[in-house]
Amino acid sequence: MTLMLTVWFDGACPLCRREIAFMQRLDRRGRIRFIDVSDPDAPADCPVDRAALLARFHAREGDRLLSGAAAFAAMWRAIPWLRPLGELARVPVVLALLERAYVRFLRVRPALQRRLAR
Repeated sequence: MTLMLTVWFDGACPLCRREIAFMQRLDRRGRIRFIDVSDPDAPADCPVDRAALLARFHAREGDRLLSGAAAFAAMWRAIPWLRPLGELARVPVVLALLERAYVRFLRVRPALQRRLAR
């Protein structure tokens, strides 16, 4: 089966690991290729450098490289149970709101990471 989506994530982040583990359980059809960019042996097939991948969520849907909320929406579309949410995110105003929320989340992410690492 050909994978539809590649997702790069920060496996050193406890919050990210939990979220990706949940997505992996939901991805019963195996349509997503998850790559831990914190692993120095991870495949380097992304046109974005490692620092950018660690700072912000990225995914490749077909030949389109996505980041932030758009990348999350692509991941949701690949999982049947979450597909309606991913389709809703195709509406520009919805995606803009999700992106704004994601940027706010990035500001508190370090504090959340520290709490989960305890």
